[in-house]
Amino acid sequence: MDAGLKLRGIVAGYGQGDILRGLDLDVPAGQITCLIGPNGSGKSTVLRVISGLLAPRAGQVRLAGRNVTGWSPWAMLDGGVAHVPQERSLFPAMSVWDNVLMGAYINADRDAVARRATDIAQRFPLVARRRRDLAGSLSGGEQKTVEIARSMMLDPPVLCFDEPSIGLEPRARRTIFGILAELRRDGRTVLLVEQNARSGLAVADNGAVLDAGIVRLAAPASQLLDSPDVGRLYLGAS
Repeated sequence: MDAGLKLRGIVAGYGQGDILRGLDLDVPAGQITCLIGPNGSGKSTVLRVISGLLAPRAGQVRLAGRNVTGWSPWAMLDGGVAHVPQERSLFPAMSVWDNVLMGAYINADRDAVARRATDIAQRFPLVARRRRDLAGSLSGGEQKTVEIARSMMLDPPVLCFDEPSIGLEPRARRTIFGILAELRRDGRTVLLVEQNARSGLAVADNGAVLDAGIVRLAAPASQLLDSPDVGRLYLGAS
């Protein structure tokens, strides 16, 4: 299935204010697209629109060619879109294993859920190793790994990540970006919002620069990494 995303003319915001002001964005199937931009430019709002947490005032969201504009979060999850938010979202007083199982809460087939959880534990050794430990006892990088493992419970073709490396030490960041690269090798579609723009673009196929609610520039990620203007504004280059 072509699990690409297309956003056209998206206007969205909170209260009476619009954060996104006619945004157009392509997220090609089977690739990583990294969305960068200054704080307040609307990066997290893009993910909220895609995952159904925020209904746009105007414009259209298309998933695999199908108009999914305004679908509920449940419908988007059931349709194959998983969203890993920036904030720590594990239940700290529950075990790692129970947190992972929560990723399939909309699936009533308990046997299928158990089989999928076993597959996830094989793919993410941390889940198997720490399955009985309370999620709150994990380090930041370990918690983010479990969040990603949980997001895989419904085998989604599309995953949206909001600042997955934020607050992590370098080794944990490398682990998380390595997991994202593995998801692409699986053929999954990944939309990555990342404040660490250089690291995000380095793992991505495509990049887009968001500013004041619209995409100012979209290009292969390698071109954005080499662009002096993008480097000066967003990558910390001189």
